[in-house]
Amino acid sequence: MKDYSKEWKYAKKYILGGNMLLSKRPEMFLPKYWPTYFQRASKISVWDLYNNKFKDFIFAVGQSPLGYRNSFIDKEIVKNINLGNMTTLNCNEEVLLSKKLLKIHKWADKVKFARSGGEANALAIRIARSACVSSRDNIAVCGYHGWHDWYLSVNLSSRSNLDQHLLPGLDPLGVPKELKNKTHAFEYGNFEQLKKIYNKYKLGIVKMEVARDKFPDVKFLKKVRKFCTKKKIILIFDECTSGFRYNLGGLHLKIGVKPDLAMFGKALGNGYAITAVIGKNQIMNKAINSFISSTFWTERLGFVAALKSIEFYEKNKIEKVLRKNGKYILSQWKKLSKKYKLNLKINDMYCICKFEFEENNNLLKTLITQEMLKMNYLASNMIYVSIYHNKNEVDKYINKLESVFKLISRIRLDKKKILESLITHQAKKTFKRLID
Repeated sequence: MKDYSKEWKYAKKYILGGNMLLSKRPEMFLPKYWPTYFQRASKISVWDLYNNKFKDFIFAVGQSPLGYRNSFIDKEIVKNINLGNMTTLNCNEEVLLSKKLLKIHKWADKVKFARSGGEANALAIRIARSACVSSRDNIAVCGYHGWHDWYLSVNLSSRSNLDQHLLPGLDPLGVPKELKNKTHAFEYGNFEQLKKIYNKYKLGIVKMEVARDKFPDVKFLKKVRKFCTKKKIILIFDECTSGFRYNLGGLHLKIGVKPDLAMFGKALGNGYAITAVIGKNQIMNKAINSFISSTFWTERLGFVAALKSIEFYEKNKIEKVLRKNGKYILSQWKKLSKKYKLNLKINDMYCICKFEFEENNNLLKTLITQEMLKMNYLASNMIYVSIYHNKNEVDKYINKLESVFKLISRIRLDKKKILESLITHQAKKTFKRLID
């Protein structure tokens, strides 16, 4: 296998952390041997700097459900590049996109745009705090909401507070100690925990992901909604990950639970930078005097990409395609699990498919990545499903994966044998110790 570590070490000399996104660091996949850099991509194929072609069955962090370099979107992008991206004046596409999002989400009245999920999360919190009753600005969170101070401050009282919310081991280094006990985490489904936090800290805001690894617990979400209404708490749904995958718009529309504010990203622009915060007038209008402004929130291409992505979703009933593709992936995993007696824990989120082993999960995940990479597949234990992960491509992928599962069936309980099968050390599973 090709050793790519030289390029990564070179990058870390000049870039803090080596790159911009934790989830794309090679240590998270296969240290030394992960390709790391790409030169081009198309549909579900990626070419590295040496023109080696890989089929992508991870699909980054889910920002391109319509495939890499979607021609329907990119033609409009190129057209608008030729017309100009940013000027002294505003682009009309931001008005058109606002109207489109509000037409889809009829409960909302106004929109504010940003360019990343972290920005959208911080923006939603600023808007909500501007509207809090009697300055009750304490926050309860359930889910992953980015890297900003307001969120990471949860770990000031204990570094393990956020361990159940996607990324364990997050160090609040650099977060002001004065923010301690301003934001508090509760577990999905644990309504009593939320009530205890409210009774102790008099919350003004609850922010949560509608779903991540499992489909929404509608009963729980309805209880949270009712509680927030009764206590005059602003309820925010973070749908940066779940939005525009399972239906047109937010997943909350599918289950019939409406928030006061909601956020979208990733799938909204199919790989182009665009995020949105939408909300009710009585909350959004309270923030009119709060300084919220950023130069590149006005660039045209993000709005263009979102408009064309939504058009593509509508014309092609994409949620049905993603559901079909994802359910087929899950069914094939289950067959392999049964055939090789692996007892895999497989989720039911067909647009974000994931499996785990009962023992040695991270070691075995690393082994899968290693063996699949030998066969020119970017693969792990999780797939953000795209429209191009169809039956034909999945069958080829499963054919390769079966040979790996066959190996794993023999050694999965023997840690020593797993380590002997790895050509490098196992992938990192936390944020800790990523700096050499």
